[in-house]
Amino acid sequence: MSHIVFFEKPGCGGNAKQKQWLLDAGHTLDVRSLLATQWTEAALLAFVDALPVADWFNRASPRVKSGRVVPEDVDRDTALALLLADPLLIRRPLLQVGDERRVGFDPAAIDTWIGLDSHAAQRSRAQSEGCAAGMNEGGCAAP
Repeated sequence: MSHIVFFEKPGCGGNAKQKQWLLDAGHTLDVRSLLATQWTEAALLAFVDALPVADWFNRASPRVKSGRVVPEDVDRDTALALLLADPLLIRRPLLQVGDERRVGFDPAAIDTWIGLDSHAAQRSRAQSEGCAAGMNEGGCAAP
């Protein structure tokens, strides 16, 4: 099984479920706060650079949900500046195994990558990313 560095928003119910699926599959986790990490351009780009810019954003973020930030309308440099200034905008979780990094929690993709129990791998992306109803200002259900 794999040892995963898992960047989360502390208290996020969605991240809690994702961590449990990984643990249930036999992986070990080094859990880190996405918000407390001192992100640099290089460190963040190591996770997101291969994705389309719009996929860098947390769709459950209050700024995205309200329309104040429209990921499809943001260029790469502006997106990077926004994410560094407000880590709540970063799509999560960020996952790292060795030198490979991933963004978001798509159970089927994670199952292919490092293995995940078959029940979790069949869950839809909509169920496994984002937050539950009743979000607080940080974009997640209150703990």
